[in-house]
Amino acid sequence: MTDVQGHKAAVVTGASTGIGAATVRALCAAGWTVFAVARRADRLAALAAETGAVALPADVSIDADVARLLDEVTRAGGADTLINIAGGARGTDHIGSAKTEDWEWMFQVNVLGSMKLIRAFLPMLRACGEGTVLNLTSTAALSAYEGGGGYNAAKSAQRALTGALRLEEAEHNVRVIEVVPGLVQTEEFALNRLGGDPDAAAKVYQGVEKPLTGADVADVIRYAVTAPHHVNLDQITVRPVAQPANHKLIRNG
Repeated sequence: MTDVQGHKAAVVTGASTGIGAATVRALCAAGWTVFAVARRADRLAALAAETGAVALPADVSIDADVARLLDEVTRAGGADTLINIAGGARGTDHIGSAKTEDWEWMFQVNVLGSMKLIRAFLPMLRACGEGTVLNLTSTAALSAYEGGGGYNAAKSAQRALTGALRLEEAEHNVRVIEVVPGLVQTEEFALNRLGGDPDAAAKVYQGVEKPLTGADVADVIRYAVTAPHHVNLDQITVRPVAQPANHKLIRNG
């Protein structure tokens, strides 16, 4: 088991791109052992070569993959921190024309994926004495918007899961952190949500001066998990200055 008083080790999901990859870079640079988890083995291999992370290809929504992941991390010495970043949005349909498969996917990766990883790793996190779970949700969980029903619902559920977990695990000295980002410009989030249309994806950020980057959010995550363990940053909302609220986004030109 990892010595929480000295060397630190984290499992980071969603590590093949965006905020997840940036978090792997940030923690590796801070001297942590990082188990980088995502479905795309080629991207993980490149990230591992760059950072020294341990690449563990897995689909967090598949029980057998989660069991294998737990076994591999255990055999490698364990971890004291679980960072659930895997997730995403699909579609911008109004609820009256919602696509069932899009909603099912969003709940699988954002909610059930987080639950399955937490359920699997909680015994390890409790046993280490000072465990941490960090879930990345979204400001989509804070207020609904037209065309966002599925993502609003999935991230709201993930946020509720996080709150319940915090209450349940405090007696085991497991701290539970929620990072709640607003507009973050990454290479794939908007592209995946909008069906792979690069022009539509570019319009999401058009005219926005300095949207958040994956590295910005990763820096917040790094700070939250490296703070002294008795310090629990329960909920951290982070937005670009150009987005003072979900419904207000300043665009130039």
